[in-house]
Amino acid sequence: MEKEQAKENIRENKRSTGDRKSNRRGSSFGRAKPEFDQKIINIRRVTRVVAGGRRFSFSVALIAGNKKGSVGLGLGKAGDTALAINKAVRNAKKNMVKLNLTKTMSIPHELSAKFSSSKVRLLPNKGHGLVAGSVIRDIVKLSGMKDVTGKIVSNSKNKLNNAKAVMEALAVISSKYAKIIPETAIIANKEVVVAEIEEKLKIAE
Repeated sequence: MEKEQAKENIRENKRSTGDRKSNRRGSSFGRAKPEFDQKIINIRRVTRVVAGGRRFSFSVALIAGNKKGSVGLGLGKAGDTALAINKAVRNAKKNMVKLNLTKTMSIPHELSAKFSSSKVRLLPNKGHGLVAGSVIRDIVKLSGMKDVTGKIVSNSKNKLNNAKAVMEALAVISSKYAKIIPETAIIANKEVVVAEIEEKLKIAE
């Protein structure tokens, strides 16, 4: 009898562990895909000297893009790295721009810009793919551009300045990013508003 009870307990334990595993699998599939892909280009520990010692905080610079022609550069500073990244993501979304690209998702003409001591050049190249390195490659990839050659002309190794120079160059062919609202929703809201106004006029009469 004792042996049978022990076997039953083992079976029950196996069932419970199996249920847990299935729940875990289900929860991972339920996660929503983020709207923008992110890439951290620079993370620094900043020290501030105050009366009584030093205070440390983290500065994060990252790029966010949807690989469909929209890209943004964001900066975030906080006492914790996770908070700094969240701030940087919010800042990148605020500074998001929509690029006016060609049908082949390339730039229409040569672009160049200078920010501080950083100088960059972007050139369209037919059928040669993405030829770029460092920060230029990250920005171009996340924006979804293809057949582009990127070159850092200056000797600057500052990734943030290089990224800002690239964004300055892209400003010529970019416009402010705005979410597209479905037309059906707008029409439905208008109809509701019109109906409410008509009812109020009837009551006033």
